Amino acid sequence: MAKVKKQPRPKAVTPKGFRDYFGAEVTQRTEMLQTIAGVYHRYGFDALESSAVETVEALGKFLPDVDRPNEGVFAWQEADEDGKGDWMALRYDLTAPLARVYAQHRNDLPTPYRRYAMGPVWRNEKPGPGRYRQFYQCDADTVGTASMAADAEICAMLADTLEAVGIPRGDYLVRVNNRKVLNGVLETMGLADEGQRDAVLRTIDKFDKVGEEGVRQLLGKGRLDASGAYIDGVGLSDEQAAPVLAFLTSKAADTAATLANLRAAVGDSKIGAEGIAELEQIGTLLAAGGYGPDRIEIDPSVVRGLGYYTGPVFEAELTFEILDEKGRKRQFGSVAGGGRYDGLVKRFTGQEVPAVGVSIGVDRLLAALREKGRLASESTGPVVVTVMDRDRMADYQAMVTELRAAGIRAEVYLGNPKNFGNQLKYADKRHSPVAVIEGGDEKERGVVQIKDLILGAKIAESATLEEWKERPSQFEVPRADLVAKVREILDSQD
Repeated sequence: MAKVKKQPRPKAVTPKGFRDYFGAEVTQRTEMLQTIAGVYHRYGFDALESSAVETVEALGKFLPDVDRPNEGVFAWQEADEDGKGDWMALRYDLTAPLARVYAQHRNDLPTPYRRYAMGPVWRNEKPGPGRYRQFYQCDADTVGTASMAADAEICAMLADTLEAVGIPRGDYLVRVNNRKVLNGVLETMGLADEGQRDAVLRTIDKFDKVGEEGVRQLLGKGRLDASGAYIDGVGLSDEQAAPVLAFLTSKAADTAATLANLRAAVGDSKIGAEGIAELEQIGTLLAAGGYGPDRIEIDPSVVRGLGYYTGPVFEAELTFEILDEKGRKRQFGSVAGGGRYDGLVKRFTGQEVPAVGVSIGVDRLLAALREKGRLASESTGPVVVTVMDRDRMADYQAMVTELRAAGIRAEVYLGNPKNFGNQLKYADKRHSPVAVIEGGDEKERGVVQIKDLILGAKIAESATLEEWKERPSQFEVPRADLVAKVREILDSQD
């Protein structure tokens, strides 16, 4: 009889491009989401939770750098008797599902419809350092109004949100531009070839990296990059390239001067003039609300890549410096972006529905706060009630119940209680602030021992410091004072 071959054990590895999140990270994200939701709610936006799965048809072809709808997303075909089931996919952002929701329920929704949504999205893209296939987004959108007041409000709300989560004024900047102005520049250039227009847009997007001279070379014959490799240019003449360069370098000392420079860049283009007028309206509304150029500014270099943006676009950039993996200083960069997308809902309804929204990258924002030292690397664990006598578990459970009823996070040690040292090691691994001890002697005398683990660790690290040596780290109190003493110690730690 043939020997049955054992099935190999599965490998305990995280799928490529994904990662696991543990206690502190999950807690920090949850708290950030709650803070952001609080700002969105204060601005009058309602929560929406839509399905994580959409039909590929509903998602459309709006994922950047993707020609086919089921590329760049995690997609599968539903089983069907005739083999022609619908293609389904995990959502790659929260905007495309909103367009579907609004088109489906528009008769029951108020106009304009103001919603916010938060949750994970998935991209089937090549992973890299800090680039994952699953990440969190926080979106807020207004659907059903063409008023520039909606765009200005989104920008103001973005600034308020960054400050609410812990990015102070001076460490961020919301930059605003308008795709209509860029379209006006392209119209002035007289580019009829769609391929050339796309090449120009890609070149403009490199302005931050290569600067004015680099863009000039790439619009022309080409340039050598940092590695010495030659990159072919778009092939425009100096005359054709001039409006693009005028557009990119039009930012001036104040908004009025910037707008004047943009008017020169778009020439007689009607769509360009319309975009400048919209920027002017946004600037006026923001100024009226007290949002000056130290928080929000008009910046022509902002070019959002997604094809569905039709008007104002904006990006939130963190301006403080960090050290990269090679120890070099660099700015942290963008953590949020958005804009006006008046054509997205039209795919479903056949009628143009104006809309504007913003998306915040939560994971990048959390990383920024860690870089600034504004998030603790470890979260505080629960109070641990140790077990000195396994036959008195009811007593220990009663203690935990009292602590929890008082709003204090607490747990009973549920491992082998034989070695008390292991219980304290467990509490240390849990980052517990306090341990509660009640042996037989304490039980008879009606007292408990309460150990301040945070102070105890400091004393152990700095035993020579008198300021720590003079403070006791363990207290004996009446059993009835358990909750009050634990609360007192926790307050002193805070």
